[in-house]
Amino acid sequence: MSHSFFQRQLPPTAGLPLLWRDLLPPRADFSDRLAQELGIPPPLLTCSGTAALIIALRTLQQRQPNRHRIIVPAWTCPLVALAAHYCPPLKIVPCDMEYGGINFDRERLAQLCDSQTLAVVVTHYAGRVADTAAVIKIAAAHGTAVIEDAAQSMGAKNAGESVGLAGDIGFFSLAMGKGLTTVEGGVLFSRSAELQKEMERQIARDLPWRAGWELRRIIELWGYRLMYHPDRLDWVYGRQLRSALNRGDAVTAVGDDFTVDDIPLHTLGHYRQRVAASALTRFSAWQQQNSLRAKSRLAELRQLAGVTVLQDGPHQQGVWPFFLLLMPDRGSRDRAMQHLWTAGLGVTRLFIHTLFGYPAVTPLCLPSSIPNAEDFAARSLSISNSHWVEDDDFALIVSVLRAALTH
Repeated sequence: MSHSFFQRQLPPTAGLPLLWRDLLPPRADFSDRLAQELGIPPPLLTCSGTAALIIALRTLQQRQPNRHRIIVPAWTCPLVALAAHYCPPLKIVPCDMEYGGINFDRERLAQLCDSQTLAVVVTHYAGRVADTAAVIKIAAAHGTAVIEDAAQSMGAKNAGESVGLAGDIGFFSLAMGKGLTTVEGGVLFSRSAELQKEMERQIARDLPWRAGWELRRIIELWGYRLMYHPDRLDWVYGRQLRSALNRGDAVTAVGDDFTVDDIPLHTLGHYRQRVAASALTRFSAWQQQNSLRAKSRLAELRQLAGVTVLQDGPHQQGVWPFFLLLMPDRGSRDRAMQHLWTAGLGVTRLFIHTLFGYPAVTPLCLPSSIPNAEDFAARSLSISNSHWVEDDDFALIVSVLRAALTH
């Protein structure tokens, strides 16, 4: 598929667009409104989801200072592992995943979790709901905390409750593309009032007001309102994507090129909170529309022989920012991506490597065998569920996937 100097560019996820009126918002308590919307305790707000994780880990370190390991999925955002750099002497223990799924390999998790484990991080990828109950059972035997990384799954529910409430601590991300956004931001909460109070004190110590960062994020927020549209997204996303892929740099193409210097720690400013509170009034209806669209398109994807589409289990109600797929093998995935990645259709890859594939992350990780996670990285791709992906766009994506399967 060729592209011109300027082309229509669909976003890789179903982010909630801002309206101009959101940028001139009335005063509002975003934390209270979000708590009411999601059915969670009034959350603490941070400058990013990664900062929320750092605060959670530092708080748990205060409770159990002799524990120095955290277990995370071996295929996850590099920022999750880089958070350990800010919580010395923590080390990351990458744990393998179940074959073809997002949950931990239970047997492997049980082998890795011990009296040195401070926390296990359960990840709710791509709006899906991970099996938290099994992790809690394994962790409880060692007095280990469970953190729910729901960065991509705000609004998802597990057994009728918001994700993040089953474990000891949960957090969401307000980054661009996650749905509701403040450009960057984190939402941190716990069912335990005592733990919530401890995290609040940790935030007061560790997240100062930084005017420079806040001004930068406000400018970016206005930029998001202006540029987040298929007619303009090529200027700020599509061209950089194609340039990185032309250099053979898939990590930069998906935005995984993080280092330990890429995690600022500061407060989330009140203006951006008010903008998010204004957009929140449309959030529930937006997610319902996404779910209806996803339901019809899942039926088409399920007809592709050999393709696995990540879905929810019983009593789980996920959200649908995008579809996460597994092709039968690396070859069929790569053939599909060769045609789709630069076509402006909102098809991409979530994470390029397992954690051991990122040079900045590897020094923070303890050795671990992760064959299933490596397989997941080799076969996965994602398809946007944005309302801008029209039926003709989706039909074209499905046709390319089908051709890649029958090569």
